[in-house]
Amino acid sequence: MHLDPVTLLIVNSTVTLLVGALFLTSWRQAPEERTLAFWGVSHLVGAAGAAGLALRGQIPDSISIVLSNAVILSAYGLIWSGVRSFERRRPRAELAIAGALVWCLLCLIPAFYDSLTLRIVYASAVATIYCGCATAEVWRGREERLASRVTAAAVLGLHGAFYFGRIPATLLVPPQVDPNPLDSPWVAILCFVTILFSIAAAFTFMALVKERAEREQRIAASTDALTGVRNRRAFVEAARAALDKRDVGALLLVDLDRFKAVNDVHGHAVGDAVLVGFCTMATSLLPHDALLGRLGGEEFVCFLPDVSPAEALARAEEMRRTFARLRVPELPELRVSISIGIAQARDEIGFDALIRRADAALYAAKNGGRNRVAVAETAARAA
Repeated sequence: MHLDPVTLLIVNSTVTLLVGALFLTSWRQAPEERTLAFWGVSHLVGAAGAAGLALRGQIPDSISIVLSNAVILSAYGLIWSGVRSFERRRPRAELAIAGALVWCLLCLIPAFYDSLTLRIVYASAVATIYCGCATAEVWRGREERLASRVTAAAVLGLHGAFYFGRIPATLLVPPQVDPNPLDSPWVAILCFVTILFSIAAAFTFMALVKERAEREQRIAASTDALTGVRNRRAFVEAARAALDKRDVGALLLVDLDRFKAVNDVHGHAVGDAVLVGFCTMATSLLPHDALLGRLGGEEFVCFLPDVSPAEALARAEEMRRTFARLRVPELPELRVSISIGIAQARDEIGFDALIRRADAALYAAKNGGRNRVAVAETAARAA
């Protein structure tokens, strides 16, 4: 079965144009997602380049060969720029068009322009590099767990691999220039591959943007807006789940001493900074598997899994001493401290009972003069 190459190029251009319009429509609905704009423009540019190739023989070669291929190479550079934007890295516009600019300069050299083999090898190499760089960018961001990330890397990587494979194939079997280079089987294969890439990119890249938005919404719903730690609901859910998995651990209930006075004397901006400073300090001192949350106001809570009573007490004392040493050069009179109540998880105790014990210990620490640590069992015996 013979397929007209011009028809395939027109179909390719149409599909790519529709994908570009889809990206731009989505961007208009979410203007903050600049990534969609990059991908939309890249597909529109690619559609224009494919249309120029389809008009080979009907328009000057300087347009159908030089300009059209330069436009297509720029489209791949824009795809890479869009991936960088998605990964929150600065798009490199100068590098995105570098491949096209070098192409235009090389076409000024007769030996290059007259060699279809050299032109194919160069264009394929540039497309391979852009796709490979985009694949690497997606893979570098894998710490952000998105379900479609592996698929996106595979789509970009396979497309780059196709262009890479085209290089040795062209060198081993040089294409025929006459009567019409568009009659080459490679043109039909390239059109099919590009169509598949455009469709796969539309589904995959849109899914990536959607998954990130949903992930950020989940994080926002479970995070305290000021301090960045878990809010009350998220902490309670995480702590209950941790207690269901293990019976050993400790709950630390923390209260900033005389925090109202800090707000009254220094203002709420300073008070907010003190809250943020405490969370920053606590996060740096606590083990990586510790759960830290803000119950409200100046009260925080921490669950330490798999720690002995002695280790829990040592952790609490370290936090208390470190926070008490906090100094602000601009506010030399500012003094801050915390009181901590500790309750040890044992005997399959539930979360509600555990936090009541910690609250009783915190009450004992506050009554004992503040800036101290109290353990629930010790506080109960003293009472």
